[in-house]
Amino acid sequence: MFKTVSVIGLGYIGLPTAAMLASRKLRVIGIDVNQHAVDTINQGKIHIVEPELDMLVHAAVTGGYLSAQTSPVAADAFMIAVPTPFFDDLSPDLTYVEAAVKSIAPVLTKGNLVVLESTSPVGTTEKICQWISEARPDLTVPTDSSQPDIHVAYCPERVLPGRVVYELIANDRIVGGLTPACSEKAKALYQTFVTGECLVSDARTAEMSKLTENAFRDVNIAFANELSLICDELKINVWELIKMANRHPRVNILTPGAGVGGHCIAVDPWFIVHSAPEQAKLIRTAREVNDFKPQWVLQKILSTVANHALHKPSVACFGLAFKPDIDDLRESPALHIVNDLAAAYQGKIYAVEPNVEKTNKLASNVELVSVEQGLKADIIVILVNHKGFGDLDFSKNSLINVVGPLRSAH
Repeated sequence: MFKTVSVIGLGYIGLPTAAMLASRKLRVIGIDVNQHAVDTINQGKIHIVEPELDMLVHAAVTGGYLSAQTSPVAADAFMIAVPTPFFDDLSPDLTYVEAAVKSIAPVLTKGNLVVLESTSPVGTTEKICQWISEARPDLTVPTDSSQPDIHVAYCPERVLPGRVVYELIANDRIVGGLTPACSEKAKALYQTFVTGECLVSDARTAEMSKLTENAFRDVNIAFANELSLICDELKINVWELIKMANRHPRVNILTPGAGVGGHCIAVDPWFIVHSAPEQAKLIRTAREVNDFKPQWVLQKILSTVANHALHKPSVACFGLAFKPDIDDLRESPALHIVNDLAAAYQGKIYAVEPNVEKTNKLASNVELVSVEQGLKADIIVILVNHKGFGDLDFSKNSLINVVGPLRSAH
């Protein structure tokens, strides 16, 4: 049924998906506006950090099944995996999705399948039909025909950074087409590489399912983060408290941190709030709690600086990624904390991120340094619990640790 698949967007989801399809000996053409990413992939290399992905991409490229370019070409199926951020007013920004759809519209032919993977507000899959119709009035879509020329469906990714290669295969998938035929065609595509179950639903339910999964996690993280604020006020060790409370057979409190980041949990709940503002009270509050946590951490740092014996002590912030052991800085609370600190404090500020060689996302007065250099700072702030941090000796520094007991690499 599918001989050629085009994946639009070769980032943390698109590239692994393209490589996985290519590993099943499908001809895969990856499309991305980033020329550096395209060139890197065509060399059989990767431009992101993800365990095992480098080997998968190298094998797919050298085997002739995967290539990348900047302009779409004809294919049997198109998978869209582009960012879906939000605007300053927290409303969804579908600019990238619309641009992706309009870029493939000229090469669409009768019988093609278009699948959206990007996490999106409810109703986005229907908008795809609108955009296709505007660009290609000669083709029918599911919203105006029971037997459309183009099949359209939604299938959200649900993988964990650091385990993407495994979870792309093993995790169950939710496939929501705009018609039953659309669902079945999309399901057939995913069954070429997914060993988990492909659950069929309608597009709106599939869209809401992805948002619900991340909102659920956000609410639970907010409980832990709010608990850390309360315990700080009441002079209680929150880590010990959580350890004790979790001994209850039906209690499983998560670990507080510097906030919530990444392209999903920090963004997706706002899509629900935007769609149903009067009903999404708890989801909105959880977002506000988690968005406040970096500000609270910043005040902790500034208070420690103000009370330090030195006039302008140096500060090293350990960890910039939005979670341990990855290089992804998207919506990272740690990154926001470091840059906000740079705006509020004129002393020496260092950032330690072993998974990133360089970045242009740091303020000009923040220096990205090695672990060894960071350990020389007067104050050390642990913002992300990367492997190896648990083996370091912080006894000579003033320490602010917002991630709890440090995990050792062993």
